[in-house]
Amino acid sequence: MTRTVPARRLRLGLPRRVFSQVLLMQVAIAAGVAVLATGLFLAPLGEQLDDQAMRRALAIAQTTAQQPQIAEDLRATGPTPGGPVQQEAERIRRATGAEYVVVLDRRGVRWSHTDPERIGGLVSTDPGEALAGREVMEIDEGTLGRTARGKVPLRNAGGEVIGAVSVGIAYDSVRARLIHAIPGLLAYAGGALAVGALAAWLISRRVQRQTRDLAFSDIAALLAEREAMLHGIREGVVALDRDGRVRLLNDEAQRLLGIGEEAVGSSPDEALGAGRTADVLAGRVTGTDLLTVRGQRVLVANRMPTDDGGAVATLRDRTELDQLGRELDSTRGLIDALRAQDHEHANRMHTLLGLLELEMYEDAVEFVGEVVGDHRATSEQVTERIRDPLLAALLVGKATVAAERGAALRLSDRSRLPDRLVDPRGLVTVVGNLVDNALDAVAGTPDARVEVELRAEGRTAVLVVRDTGPGVPPERRELIFTEGWSTKEPPGHRERGIGLPLVRRLAHRHGGDARVGEAPGGGAEFTVVLPEALTEPEPPAALTGAAARPAGPEEAR
Repeated sequence: MTRTVPARRLRLGLPRRVFSQVLLMQVAIAAGVAVLATGLFLAPLGEQLDDQAMRRALAIAQTTAQQPQIAEDLRATGPTPGGPVQQEAERIRRATGAEYVVVLDRRGVRWSHTDPERIGGLVSTDPGEALAGREVMEIDEGTLGRTARGKVPLRNAGGEVIGAVSVGIAYDSVRARLIHAIPGLLAYAGGALAVGALAAWLISRRVQRQTRDLAFSDIAALLAEREAMLHGIREGVVALDRDGRVRLLNDEAQRLLGIGEEAVGSSPDEALGAGRTADVLAGRVTGTDLLTVRGQRVLVANRMPTDDGGAVATLRDRTELDQLGRELDSTRGLIDALRAQDHEHANRMHTLLGLLELEMYEDAVEFVGEVVGDHRATSEQVTERIRDPLLAALLVGKATVAAERGAALRLSDRSRLPDRLVDPRGLVTVVGNLVDNALDAVAGTPDARVEVELRAEGRTAVLVVRDTGPGVPPERRELIFTEGWSTKEPPGHRERGIGLPLVRRLAHRHGGDARVGEAPGGGAEFTVVLPEALTEPEPPAALTGAAARPAGPEEAR
């Protein structure tokens, strides 16, 4: 049993490829234009040929009527086939190629005709207008068929109308001229159509290369997929044209950059303002996985040029990853500090055990008091001056880390900060970054110290971090706040050059600023001013009940 192969259906309609459709449409348009132009040319051409034939007939008739001999012969002789009028009319007819030259008197009797037998008879068409002294041009049907005619009055020497001259041009000759012109016209139209088809083919080939020989349905599907992909992925995508202007922003890019659709058509500097983010998008900063800070977000940007001279930049949010990295650094520092404390605690316990075994009880009590008192003093000093629990816990932890790293972290005597912070986490970020940088700066130096000063001036929070490190040269005091700039080697899990720019951005967000100078006695002094960082203090509660009444005599005693 043989399997019958189903017959393939014949599919009619437009081809699917863009190249084929564009070529077909352009050839159709060129052919339509050629046909329309030919028709528009032929329509007035027929009328022009008719007009030319009638005017030619009129001109022959006028020339014939102006000969005085014909008027004299018409008066002196009769309408005979061999008469002088007939002979002169035939001469003119043969000389001009007219179909006929008819001379008639006022009664409408022919004195000349191509058929001598018709001489002496009445004309077949009404000669009234010509006998009335008016010239006539017309296309009419007569005894010799359809002709283009010209009729003029025939006058004697005194100007009196004594007859008329009618001249006809065979209409077949007019139609023959029109038909003769058509092949040449079609040749020109065919040449124009061939040139148009060639141009259409060249344009279609260019379209084919630019569209990668795709079908319109494929392009529509790609556009739909592109929109879904751009607005569905969790990476920001910014496309720029050859002039460096934004032509596309997906939803994630708008969220990460904090801009909207109104940025389309503007340059990165116009949309984002001057800064590293605009420099990265504009291509003024090159490289891969470039770090930039936008608001409170740490972004990783990559920029790829396109074939049309533009570029596409992708943005990834590394804020959480960077925060995790910093938390990991802090956790490692705390682990190292706890490890050191465990080692130190073991030494203290051995010392205490030795004192007890030697029965030196008073010395043992004094030793335990000193150890507990030092730690309690540090914690109490921080919590008494720094009322916010997050900041207090951060400073206590940083003090432990500093001690492990061989540095002393102390709180300035001027430090006073109430528990009225608007954004405690933001200030924790600022303090943590500056203290970490200060500890890195004093690492390995003799008598390493870091001093933190936190105070409130009304609703303004002022943070000062001083260290005894090498300091920051004046020419680098603005450069260190540039994103991605750092003199330290980055750790394996994150990048350097983010902390100080983030500190300045947070300060600017609160309407303040961050600057660096030289500390008294050398080293660096970072100052961050955060206006409106604290809430208004609550008014004291009004006295109520018994406490609000004046004391009576019994109570006064």
